[in-house]
Amino acid sequence: MAVALSAVFVAIGGASVDAAIRYKVEVDTFEATKRVASQWSAAVRNGAVPRVIPASAAVDLIQVVDAAGRVLHASRAVSGKPPLSTLRPPADDRFQNLTECTGDEGCAMLMAIRVSPAADSPVVYAGVPEPAILATSELDYGLAVAGLPILGLVGWITWVMLGRTLRPVQTICERMSEITGTDLSRRVPLPPGHDEITTLAVTANQTLSRLEIAVKQQRRFASDVSHELRSPITGLRVRLEEALSHPEDVDPQEAMRAALATTDRLEAIVGDLLVLARLRAAEPAPHEPVDLTAMVYEVVEDRVWNVPVRVRDGGAVWVAGSRVQLMRVVENLVTNAQRHARTEAGVSVCATEGEARLVVTDDGDGIAPKDRERVFGRFARLEEGRRRDPAGSGLGLAISREIAEAHHGTLRIEDSPRGARFVLRLPVLER
Repeated sequence: MAVALSAVFVAIGGASVDAAIRYKVEVDTFEATKRVASQWSAAVRNGAVPRVIPASAAVDLIQVVDAAGRVLHASRAVSGKPPLSTLRPPADDRFQNLTECTGDEGCAMLMAIRVSPAADSPVVYAGVPEPAILATSELDYGLAVAGLPILGLVGWITWVMLGRTLRPVQTICERMSEITGTDLSRRVPLPPGHDEITTLAVTANQTLSRLEIAVKQQRRFASDVSHELRSPITGLRVRLEEALSHPEDVDPQEAMRAALATTDRLEAIVGDLLVLARLRAAEPAPHEPVDLTAMVYEVVEDRVWNVPVRVRDGGAVWVAGSRVQLMRVVENLVTNAQRHARTEAGVSVCATEGEARLVVTDDGDGIAPKDRERVFGRFARLEEGRRRDPAGSGLGLAISREIAEAHHGTLRIEDSPRGARFVLRLPVLER
């Protein structure tokens, strides 16, 4: 395509050059004949024309022809020959350019000048044989031959440049074909520069990174499920097998209560795992204006707590988010605080410096600094937590942090003079 397009431009350029050269040669030739014809026209008027007209270096065909068509004077090249042309310029247009052709001698380019407007005025003809560049197609062939190397050069440069440009695409294709579902750590090479190929490679690597993270999450989810469900399922199976094998030694009511408790734990684990999976894999939940302060009162007043939960009201604090998800965060944090509190738990809500801050505290034993990040891991449960809530799934804080990050916020444990202090920060909604 590049060569074909170049051929069109070369053809147009060649035709333009051809026309320009022909025009230039034609104009120069007629100018030369006009000068010579004008010189001898003046000599005719003055009666100073020799019998044999001396030829100039450029123009050697010169004749003076009378009104009857007789050659009165001529240069040596056309002496004794018939008139160069039968055309007589009219009295009102004494200068005429013309090209005369004969079968034997070819064509000649002439300037015909009528000496005077009189009816019997002679005519001076001055001319040269038509130049080969105008009489033949040599110029056309020469330009065509000159254009072939140009087309060849264009084709070669285009081939080399396209090959160099598309070579990274071939490399990217080869590397992509090597990437499998078992090894997503490989990336495509980034070609130098900032062109579209580089953008393609960067986008491919970003896609591979997201895919790798998603696959790792799926694998970790499967690993967590198998790890956490194995123990309660095994315990449930052992109890049921024991009840069937030794019915006389097992209290049926006690066996069913134990099985029901294990089922409750299994249900809690599965439910929390599904919540985590939806948070990471599903589309973000539609956001709506939510008043954190009103939500805290709703959570605290709708349940009966083992210890008092004190709310410090800082006024309405609005954020944008999923009401259901944010409600779950507040419930998880308040439940965790009252579980570890000795006498009371506290909740405060305020808005400072463009962010909404929800602080949940308790007066329990607190959390050691080395464990403050570990408690947000999935299924991470400290000894105190296991003792106070044996049926817990260990996913509440992990889910809360996932929800906070999905709302462009943070959930951290900060220093507190007594007990634990959980701080949720979210972008405040300007109203």
